[in-house]
Amino acid sequence: MQEPPSSWIVKFAPLIKSQGHVLDLACGSGRHAKWLAQQGYQVHALDRDPIAIASIQGIDGISTQLIDLETDEPPSFEHTYDGIIVSRYLHRPLLTTLAAILKPGGVLIYETFMRGNERYGKPSNPDFLLMPDELLNTYTPLLNVLSFEQGEVQEPKPAMLQRICAQKNI
Repeated sequence: MQEPPSSWIVKFAPLIKSQGHVLDLACGSGRHAKWLAQQGYQVHALDRDPIAIASIQGIDGISTQLIDLETDEPPSFEHTYDGIIVSRYLHRPLLTTLAAILKPGGVLIYETFMRGNERYGKPSNPDFLLMPDELLNTYTPLLNVLSFEQGEVQEPKPAMLQRICAQKNI
């Protein structure tokens, strides 16, 4: 059985323009892409795992793209989005790009692991763990921060997470 969508993403997704175009970056098994499509959004789901991408191809409201976001050449995003969802993924060179590809009024909903998570297991490599306040410091100059949290969570399993919801000015 697939894990349900993140409570953080479910909480803030209604801020995204109704039936808008949403990027699900590093979508994995597609739990958020599927949920967003069920809410009426048009989802562009990206991941490097061909099995994960294949599992969500053909679902109404979801277009897929097989891409390794961490290759030497950064991806060129051909569209701008009403919303961008990132969950449990960090590739720092893309952080400011995400703000740039949001449409005016667009919403970024991002959550991933931070320092301290190594005590709970993976990821434990500092390259894949945010520093304290890193999302806040990255997006405050670029977007209007609507909500920010960081620290220990117990659900769906114990972890150290950092979460932000931010909107591009109209």
